[in-house]
Parts: sequence; C-alpha cells; structure tokens
Amino acid sequence: MKNIKITALSFLLLAGSVMSCKDQLDIQNPNQPTPSTASSEAGIVALAQGSVYKNGFTSAGNKYYDGVVGAFYNGVVGIHELMGDVVSAEAANTYMNNLSSPDMVTLDNGTQVPNPNSPALQKNLLRAVNTNSQQGGNPGWHEWAMMYQLNNACNTILDAVDKTTFTGDATAKKNAIKAWAYTWKGLAYARLGSLYYAGLIVNTPSVTNNTYVTKEAMIAESNANFDKAATAVNASGASGDFEEIVTALIPDFFQNDKGAVPTAGQWIKNLNTMKARNILVNTPAATMTAAQWDAILTLTNAGVGASDPVFAGNTNANGDIFGSSNYSVAARAVGSNASGNTYKISERLIQDFNAGDQRLAQNFKVFTVWVGNSDRGNAFNTRYAIKDGGNGLAGVYTYVNRTAGNAEIFLLGSYEENELMKAEAKLWKGDVAGAAASINAVRAYQGAGIAAITSTNAAVVKEELRKERRVALAFRGLSFYDARRWGVLDNGRTGAVVISKDGSSISTNATIKYGYLDYWDVPNNELANNPAGAGSAPTTNPK
Repeated sequence: MKNIKITALSFLLLAGSVMSCKDQLDIQNPNQPTPSTASSEAGIVALAQGSVYKNGFTSAGNKYYDGVVGAFYNGVVGIHELMGDVVSAEAANTYMNNLSSPDMVTLDNGTQVPNPNSPALQKNLLRAVNTNSQQGGNPGWHEWAMMYQLNNACNTILDAVDKTTFTGDATAKKNAIKAWAYTWKGLAYARLGSLYYAGLIVNTPSVTNNTYVTKEAMIAESNANFDKAATAVNASGASGDFEEIVTALIPDFFQNDKGAVPTAGQWIKNLNTMKARNILVNTPAATMTAAQWDAILTLTNAGVGASDPVFAGNTNANGDIFGSSNYSVAARAVGSNASGNTYKISERLIQDFNAGDQRLAQNFKVFTVWVGNSDRGNAFNTRYAIKDGGNGLAGVYTYVNRTAGNAEIFLLGSYEENELMKAEAKLWKGDVAGAAASINAVRAYQGAGIAAITSTNAAVVKEELRKERRVALAFRGLSFYDARRWGVLDNGRTGAVVISKDGSSISTNATIKYGYLDYWDVPNNELANNPAGAGSAPTTNPK
C-alpha cells in the first residue's frame, strides 16, 4: 500500500462552525499546516489536502461528533438515506430512529401504525430539538457544521495561495490549488442549499456574517464556485505543473480506479455533473421547466462518462482519513444477520430490485425477520442484511468492501448518477428510447444482468428510472432528494413491503405516509450565536 505523499493527518482544524465574527483560527500545533506555514509549496499542498479531507469529512470537522451518528459520508449521508428509506435505524442518538419513522403506515389488513415516537411527526420532532442546548443532539447541526468547516478550510486555502512561493510554473500551480478549493466550496454550498431553508454565504476565512440568504441563493453560490474551479482548470489544466499539484493533493491510496487523478477535461466533466445535480435535486419534478431539462441534458452530455475518474475516496490500513470498517452507510449496515449494525436495510430498497438483478444476489442475504423495538419505529423491521465484499459474483457491482484499500466513496458525483440524470432529462423531453438506453447502460455498467428495457411506454420507463436511481445510487445520499422532488415525502408510497411490528406478517401492498420535512430550518446552534440580521431571508421553512 502506498503512503500519502502529503500526509492527510497534517490538517488545519478550524475552530467550531462559523458562529461569530469573533471566531478565529484555533491553532494548537505549530507543526500542523496553517496560513503561516502555507507560504511554501509543500505547506500549501499540505494545508489544501489535509484541511479539506479532515475538516470536511471526518470527526475532526464536528465538535459534537458522536460515533453512533458518524462523520460525513458514514453519518450525514446516513441521515439522508434514513429519510430516503434506503436504511433505517433503531439507535436514538441524535434521534436517528425518529428520522426514519414515517407519520403513518397502513398495512394490507387496514391496520394503521402511527409513528410511535414523541413527538409523533418527524417534522415536529425536528423543530422540538432544534435548540442550541441540544448541541449534537440536534440532527440539523451535523451537515451544517461540517460543510461550513469545509467552506472555511477552502477560504483559508484561497486566502493563502497567492502569498505562497512556488517553483516552476507558479501560475499553473496556483490555479491547481484554486481549482481544488473552489470545487470543494461548490460542494459545501450545494449540500447546504440542498437541505436547509436558508444559509450564509461566507467567503472570508474564519469570520461570518448574519445575512441569511435563500436556499436558491446558496445553490447559485455553489454553481458560481464550480464555475470558478472550471476557470482555473481551463486556464492551466494542460500544464504538467498543474498536474503535479493535483497529484500531490489527492492521497496516493485514493489514486486507483475511479479515484485516479483527473485530466483537465475530466475535472470539468465532474463539475458539470455536480451542476446538473444542483438543478435536479432542488426542483420538484412536476414543476421542472423545459429550460431546466435542457440545461441538465447539456450538462450531463458533457458530464462524467463511464471511463472517467471521479473524486473518489478510499481506505487504508491506518485509517488515515476513512476507517475501513465504517467508511460508509453501507459499511455501517454490515452485520451477521438482518439486525445489521447501526443501519438496517430497508425492505423498500430490496423491493426495488427487478427479478433476477445480480446486484441483489451479489450484495444481500435474507434471514429470519429482525424485529426492532416497536416504541422506536414503525417501518424498520427487515429480513435483509448487506454482505461485506459481496457474494462472489464476478463483474457485479459491490456496495461495500471493508478490506482496507478496496472501498469506493463517491465524494462528488459518479458516472451512474450522471447517466441517470441524462435519462430523466431525455424522458421528460419525450426521448423515451434514449432514456431507456441510458438506464440500460447503467445496469450493464454495474453488471445487473437483467434484460434491457425495450418498452416505449413513458410510464413504464419512468418507473424503471425511479427504481434504478434507488438501486444504482443506493447509500450515496441521493435518495432523500429524490423522495422530495418526486413528491414521495408529501404523497407517500403505495404497494410497499412492510413487516408488522411483531414480525408475524409481511404486507406487500402497504401504504406509507412519510410526511418528512423537505428543507430543514437553520440550526438554532447557529442562530443562537448568530441571529439573523436585517434583510435576511426567512430561516424557518413555513411547512
């Protein structure tokens, strides 16, 4: 196993989330890279690598870190997958069990099973615990804190880079650092604008402001940062010095398969995929305009292809950034039976696999019914467990591999996501055959082994698209966005598989009324320390 060229354990730990204009850098160790040590090329690379990965995605970026809740890709993303009904949880840390408890489940025999928690509606629970005194017990805190940590890290990098002395082509090397920082800032604003009703645009290191803006303005800021990244890539991406810096920024053990160092053109493709996502996941499908579908199709046609590397993470034996045993939502669902681990596999995920899909055979095993505490949930009982490393089917996609060096963590987008966004745009524009071809391509890419879609019926292809997004993109944090934009949060799901609370019966035509809040209020952890100033957008969702 290769070592990290510039250790990711050398990082700038920025103090808290962006809470107050008085907040400053909390520099504890003079040997860790900081703006002052970033005056050299090696120093700025160490700062840019370590502060992004550690502050944005690990426990270092969350002062209220809870090992049960997790960090970013195994915790914050898990919250999304709970609400997207890909997994469930019995654990009560940060009210995880409440987050995946629908308002009401109606079984095949007509029995209605309400959310057993108190408050009995997820929406009311989120507001009841949205207080500063809850600290990390407030579910809304975690993504907000970690993404503002990531944003602050990138602000610090951008503030330092023009003061750095470089060897060789200094302009190209500076542009590589800038492209890196602007890409991750784009992600931070995208995540914030895709979950919270309002946010803060903060582009100065270690200070903030009290002018809250709309979620739409947050997405616009995300796109602006992706565009700034593209400008820097286009300006210098062909330079060998640019490539040298990018190669140093990405840890060696990330640089295989999908995590390979991207060319300038491939980097731009990744940015296009993210900009397409920003449109898709933040607009209800029913109100999407023709211009928006055109924009998505244009972006995805220039987005990540099947052979392109993406910004993918990996594990190593030391657990320098991601631990091999718990690096993702899927990794934290592995168990010896259907009880899984922190996360349990949803019966609704399993029912979305088509008959004969080799991805189901590869990744899951069926057991006797696991029955959770009925006072903690009304839809989490399950028969399925995910298999670490798969069941040995060659050429079939594996959701989780906990052997060090064999993980696959999609830090930004992926080919599958890009192609399925393209399929959806084609479908809504009337190209049903083209949509089916894109869905078939993703299934072939993942080794599904099922017959190609040949139907020209738009409704049939739309349903195949819905199922494929749930299956192909499972555990990647997109399911909640889909449930929101497709109206599932408000309208519910019919024909659902649900196991009764005592495990004695299995409904195959149940109705689930989720009722989850579509965009979360700004966390009170922030507002208590940084109240909204004059001219701010509303910080509370009126729903």
